[in-house]
Amino acid sequence: MQPRNTHLNSAALRGAVDLAAVKAAGEAAQKAEQARAERARQAEAGEPAAGAGYPLVIDVSEETFEEEVVQRSTEVPVVVDFWAEWCGPCKQLSPILERLAEEYAGRIVLAKIDVDANQLIAQQFGIQGIPAVMAVVAGQLVPLFQGAENEANVRKILDQLIAVAEQRFGIVGGSGAGAEAGDPAAAAPRRPLDPALEAAHEALDRGDLGGAIQAYQNVLADQPGNAEAQLGLAQAQLLRRVEAFDPQAVRAAAATEPKNVQAQLDAADLDLVGGHVEDAFGRLVDTVGRTAGADRDTARLRLLELFEVIGSEDPRVTAARTALARVLF
Repeated sequence: MQPRNTHLNSAALRGAVDLAAVKAAGEAAQKAEQARAERARQAEAGEPAAGAGYPLVIDVSEETFEEEVVQRSTEVPVVVDFWAEWCGPCKQLSPILERLAEEYAGRIVLAKIDVDANQLIAQQFGIQGIPAVMAVVAGQLVPLFQGAENEANVRKILDQLIAVAEQRFGIVGGSGAGAEAGDPAAAAPRRPLDPALEAAHEALDRGDLGGAIQAYQNVLADQPGNAEAQLGLAQAQLLRRVEAFDPQAVRAAAATEPKNVQAQLDAADLDLVGGHVEDAFGRLVDTVGRTAGADRDTARLRLLELFEVIGSEDPRVTAARTALARVLF
């Protein structure tokens, strides 16, 4: 089973990304459940999927964001491409994303947002550099990557996104312009979850971080090797750490006190929840490289925790592990 490693509860990302400003996550999740029930009913009745024929690549503005991204994310994962006309790397990445959106034939929708024309959305997502790619699934933020990536890496990331959407939310794309009605894959049932694990996921989804942490720990007490519970716990602990942060103060401390290990740990957490995965990893690798003893071990262990949040198969984790090995040995 692919880990649910990139699902971050938007309600807990105050100061980093405020999706609640456009749509409450709980309301979106409710719509997602309704959409799943409707798809199941259509599949049982042999009816074509609702919504067939919507475009797979769309330009989104501040006025259309709620409808085109948040509401649509209850039916299909929406990949959000932040770009600008002057951005050279954007011109390399955007054609790859557009081509894959067409190739995936409705399993994702690509929403393109010009950051110059939609500065409010860019601020809400904490965009610090472009190209930046995120996703929204059932109203929940899923950080993907920042900077240009080659097609093989983008394909791998999108495959992981689709797996998370299917297994965690029961959202199966395929109702878009290129999809065929009655596709058996689109009607595939969700794999049943362990009730204790499902309770932990539900606690995380509703923002009960303390309850989620305890529930994941309970699962791990009985099943120490449960990878999904390990990832869920790492995610809940990350969100618990950042929910009380003052982002400006954290970043100011990290910039002015490069030898302050705690400041660098806090800034790395903010980087990660803001979708700046490489920045988070790079910051901690640098911290490991410039410290020794207990400080070095603290930074190394936090980096390993963040690896768990993203997932061991992610190419950014592989690259960061290599960088970490260089500074350690």
